[in-house]
Amino acid sequence: MTQSRSTRQPQPRLTHPLRQAWTQVVSTARRTTADGLVVGTSGNVSARVGDTVLVTPSGVPYDRLGPRDAVAVDLDGHQVLGTLKPTSELPMHLAIYRETDAEAVVHTHAVHATAVSTLVDELPAIHYMTAALGGPVRVAPYALYGTDELAAAMLEALRDRSGCLLRNHGTVVHGATLDQAYDRTAQLEWMCQVWLTAVSVPGRTPSLIPPDEMRRAAEKLSGYGQKG
Repeated sequence: MTQSRSTRQPQPRLTHPLRQAWTQVVSTARRTTADGLVVGTSGNVSARVGDTVLVTPSGVPYDRLGPRDAVAVDLDGHQVLGTLKPTSELPMHLAIYRETDAEAVVHTHAVHATAVSTLVDELPAIHYMTAALGGPVRVAPYALYGTDELAAAMLEALRDRSGCLLRNHGTVVHGATLDQAYDRTAQLEWMCQVWLTAVSVPGRTPSLIPPDEMRRAAEKLSGYGQKG
């Protein structure tokens, strides 16, 4: 349901950098639903521009969002742009921006990743793309959504990692850009699907990539793609 708009004091104008970032936030949020990583408005997306964090609003379908619906807060969580209420998961987003050099965060309720979060404490190294997230992906203990407790558990699971699973909840991934954060999110969901498929074969145990090979993969991935 769309949040009501207040008549509080005027908000700062949507500058060009903020407008660009907001457009990317909305586009990425729409990708999460189009690709089946979230249902309805269950996930959220944010991007940092300096000390300002643009974030999807609470409970608003992404296909309804336009430039006038931009929502931004400062690093203390005070709203500095827009009148729609920020996502209930704002504590998680702000915790990441305060403690890491991330510029973008994507949170989803992806099916396979959420299923894995209920089964193990860590997603095993089933594929070399595990290295792209910093190593085997940890599962943060369950805590109520939207709480500081959940944000703290998430930060511990993200230590030396760019992504984690949230027990009985979903995924949180960050990156230097929204494209990177989204790609890592999609890779994490795919790895969870691969692991679930492999462990479902009766009488068979999937092979895992040893730590030394994971380090080699990480080194090679650091130079992957076009540079310049």
